[in-house]
Amino acid sequence: MIYYISGGERSGKSSYAQKLAEDLSSAPYYLATSRIWDKDFQKRVDRHVSDRDERWTTLEEEKFLSTVIPQKSVVVIDCVTLWLTNFFVDTKYDVEKSLGLAKEEIKKLQELDATIIIISNEIGMGIHSEHESGRKFTELQGWTNQAIAKVADKATFMVSGLPLHLK
Repeated sequence: MIYYISGGERSGKSSYAQKLAEDLSSAPYYLATSRIWDKDFQKRVDRHVSDRDERWTTLEEEKFLSTVIPQKSVVVIDCVTLWLTNFFVDTKYDVEKSLGLAKEEIKKLQELDATIIIISNEIGMGIHSEHESGRKFTELQGWTNQAIAKVADKATFMVSGLPLHLK
């Protein structure tokens, strides 16, 4: 089962996903995809960690998410944007190659015997970047979001803390 939760920054995606996971399991997993880029980002990570209690087990994997997800588990993947950033940077900003790698991993996630809750940002609804790399990344994010939404069993769009159920 794949749940897909998207929305803007600070839209309530993480708290919604966390509650869903806790409703589905007494021992959920949190899969962090981020690299720690600076002190501000570390604070953000620390805040997310403090939001979870002892029921949670944290996993960390920057790119190959399917390799660390236990079978028969409930896992929150947070988040696609940071996960894609890792591919994008490591491929030297190659959208096509990054998208291919992401789609391969999405296919592997579908094959797991697990309940997966995938969080992603909708960044294409904001300001058009003045930088080429920003515009390329927005395209990569949009195409990846479409690929995940297509295979998801349920999709929710978060707006101002409120869930809009898409499928």
